[in-house]
Amino acid sequence: MYRCLAVATAAIAFALPAAAQVQRNFPQNALRGVITFGAPPQVLLNGKPAQLAPGARIRGLDNMLVMSGGAMNLKATVNYTFENTTGLIKDVWLLRPEEIARKPWPETLAEAQTWQFDPAAQAWVKP
Repeated sequence: MYRCLAVATAAIAFALPAAAQVQRNFPQNALRGVITFGAPPQVLLNGKPAQLAPGARIRGLDNMLVMSGGAMNLKATVNYTFENTTGLIKDVWLLRPEEIARKPWPETLAEAQTWQFDPAAQAWVKP
């Protein structure tokens, strides 16, 4: 019984550092910007008023969900997507420093349409 506990403890100890280094995959339609959360669902996206969609998902640095009310007054560099039908912000990922350093990433729809995306490397290439 103690051996099982020791094996389980060792497995957890080895898994935790590995989980912290997992690369998050962002969809091709994700854009990069700076968001400031106000009273939900209001936000400032790149300095302009915008709104979160009902049911919008905000992912924290650890990729866990963050409630929009808990993010009030937070200003962060993010990747985000829009809903196709309403134009409201659908998904938001708060970016870690190493994700921000991964350049380039399109900030506008026009850039995303002209650049090439490699989903395996999670990298954009300018023409």
